[in-house]
Amino acid sequence: MHNDRKRLIQSQLSRKLTMRFLLWTLAYLLVLFGGYFMAAFFCSQRTWYPAEPLYIILKCAEHFAPFLLVVLIFLGVFFITRRFLRLALRYLDTVTLAAEQLATQPEAPIRLPDALHETQMELNLAREHALNAAHQAKEAEQRKNDLVVYLAHDLKTPLTSVIGYLTLLRDEPDLSPAMRAKYTGIALRKAERLEGLINEFFEITRFNLAHLELDLQPVNLTRLLEQSTFEFAPVLAEKQLTWRLQLTPDVPLHCDPDKLQRVFDNLFRNAVNYSYPGTEISVCLTRYVGGVRVLVQNRGATIPEEKLTRIFSQFFRLDTARRSDTGGAGLGLAIAKKIVEAHGGCITARSADETVTFIVSLPETCQKNV
Repeated sequence: MHNDRKRLIQSQLSRKLTMRFLLWTLAYLLVLFGGYFMAAFFCSQRTWYPAEPLYIILKCAEHFAPFLLVVLIFLGVFFITRRFLRLALRYLDTVTLAAEQLATQPEAPIRLPDALHETQMELNLAREHALNAAHQAKEAEQRKNDLVVYLAHDLKTPLTSVIGYLTLLRDEPDLSPAMRAKYTGIALRKAERLEGLINEFFEITRFNLAHLELDLQPVNLTRLLEQSTFEFAPVLAEKQLTWRLQLTPDVPLHCDPDKLQRVFDNLFRNAVNYSYPGTEISVCLTRYVGGVRVLVQNRGATIPEEKLTRIFSQFFRLDTARRSDTGGAGLGLAIAKKIVEAHGGCITARSADETVTFIVSLPETCQKNV
């Protein structure tokens, strides 16, 4: 329990007991002195004779009245104090049991006697705060664990490119020095990107997909898409696929280029993995008032509507046949959605007649939406 809340509960109990103790003591003194003065008043209303037995008793009482009052006050305060000490101990036991329940069964609401209603409210408030803190900690841990899997999943994209270009260099000894240098440079850049992702993996505690840190800067989106599609050339050749690019020239965009490239890498890899061999993958970039739109379309098995609505969910996978082709964890599209939404955009999917289309819409000047 937080120290401030603990002090508040202690203060409330102390104030409640003190007020009740003072009220009981005051009531006792009022009764005692009221009785004394009323007795004195009624006794003064008649004439007493020394021969009367009651006269002797009253004279003795009058003589010892101060002493009797002191004794009665002492006894009264003693018994009131004793009663309230027992009450305080009983309250302490009740609150202690409630605190133990708070520690062992935080889901169950605290129930205290009516006299401790304020304390009950404070304890239940502390319980709610503790539950919220535990829930937030659990969510943070889950996000961290998800991110571990996300990054491991994203390592595949640059690694696949590196392996593809190195395989090409190995299997094509007749490549010209210029082409060999070009492919070596691309493989090196992808390897460096792989290193960056690994560094990001080790800095996991600072990277949270619910609070993405975007490095916004002016980017030529057309060139970014051209570069991304070019890097998939070895993978496309292996599956006998081809690109069909319809890109508006020199489209400017204010965005985080590294994270946005992760979006398109995931979309392109998804299209490559699920395309029929020997077909085209279409990438279309257009501008509209206030934004840009990228369409990635491939020929492949139609995705059922009930699965299409869940395709951007974390860890969601389609049927076994699709899973056997990729071996992923069903995170690529979830990552893409997170990044696009962090830029203030949206991503949707549709599928019909053995055609799958992903649509990414982004504002021309992206705002950090984290």
